[in-house]
Amino acid sequence: MQQRELGKGGAKISPMGIGAMSFADFYGPTDEAESHAILDAAMELGISHIDTSNVYGAGRSETAIGTYLAKRPEARDFFSIATKGGIARSPEGERYYDNSASYLEGELDKSLKRLGVECVDLYYIHRRQAEMPIEEAAEALALLVQKGKTKSIGFSEIAPSSLRRAAAVAPVAAVQSEYSLSTRSPELGLVQTCAELGVALVAFSPVGRGLLTDDPHTPERVETIPFLKSNPRFEPTNLRYNLEITDRFRRLAAALGEPAAALAIAWLISRGDQVIPIPGTRSVRHFRELARGAELKLGASELASIEDVLPVGWAHGDRYNTGQWNGPERYC
Repeated sequence: MQQRELGKGGAKISPMGIGAMSFADFYGPTDEAESHAILDAAMELGISHIDTSNVYGAGRSETAIGTYLAKRPEARDFFSIATKGGIARSPEGERYYDNSASYLEGELDKSLKRLGVECVDLYYIHRRQAEMPIEEAAEALALLVQKGKTKSIGFSEIAPSSLRRAAAVAPVAAVQSEYSLSTRSPELGLVQTCAELGVALVAFSPVGRGLLTDDPHTPERVETIPFLKSNPRFEPTNLRYNLEITDRFRRLAAALGEPAAALAIAWLISRGDQVIPIPGTRSVRHFRELARGAELKLGASELASIEDVLPVGWAHGDRYNTGQWNGPERYC
C-alpha cells in the first residue's frame, strides 16, 4: 500500500486511517471486541493510522485502543496514534475550550495512561480557544513535543489563516477537518494551504456520515442517533433529498463494480498527496469496503463521472446546526 507523510518529514502512514470515534457509541452501540476486530483487520490490510480523542466516550475510545495494544504489543510499532485535547466541561456540564499549556498537558497525560503508551505520534488541539491567540496555543503544543509526550502537533477545524499563524510558530503536522464529496468547503483554501505548508489534511466523516455508502441512514435509524437527529442534513426533508441524490452515486459505484464507500474514499485520496481520510465504522465488513478505497485508482473518466452525479453544492442542509458550529472556525 502507498504511504503518505503525516506532515513534512513526518511519520509514513497508510493513505487512509481509522476514525476511532466509532469505538465509543457515537453512531450506535459497540463494544471493545468489535473495536479490536476492526484493529485486527487494519493490521491485516495495512491501514496504519488511528485517530482518537480524550472526549470520545469520555476516554472509552482511547481505552479500547490501549487494551488492544496491551494484548498485541507489536501493534504499537505498526500503528501511528493521534489523539486530541482542548474540549472541557464545567462542573455544571457546560462545554468550553481550554488551550492552555497546563490543561493540554494534563489531558494528554490522562490519554497516554489510557492508551498505555509514553508518547503519541500526533496531538491535536481539538477545538481552538477563540480568545487565545493561536500562536500561544501552538507554543503550548510545542512544549509537549519538547517534553517527549508527542512527536508532532496539529489542530482540528481551524481556518487556513489560523494554520498559517500557527505554522509560523511551530511545525504543524496535520489539520483535521470534515471533507468529503458532501462537504467540500476545505477546497476554498484549506486544501491549498496544507499542500503549500506540507501539512497533512486529515479528513473526518469522509463518507458523509453514511450518506456516501451502500447502506445510508434511514429516517428511522437517524431517530436513534442524537447527533444526526439534530443535524440539518439528516432532518426529514433534507434527508429525503440527500438520499435521492446519493442514489445516483450508489448506482455509479455499482456500475464500476465497487462499494460506494470505497469510491468516496478513493475520490478523497485523489484530491492531493496531503489528504488522509479517517473513516469510522463499527463493522469489519464495512471497514474492508472503506479500505478498498485506499487501493482504488480513479482515472479521469471516473472522476468526471463522480463530479457529474455529485456536483459541488449538491447537499441539502448545513453540515452542522447552530450548536454544533460552536468551536469550528468558519472561513468561507
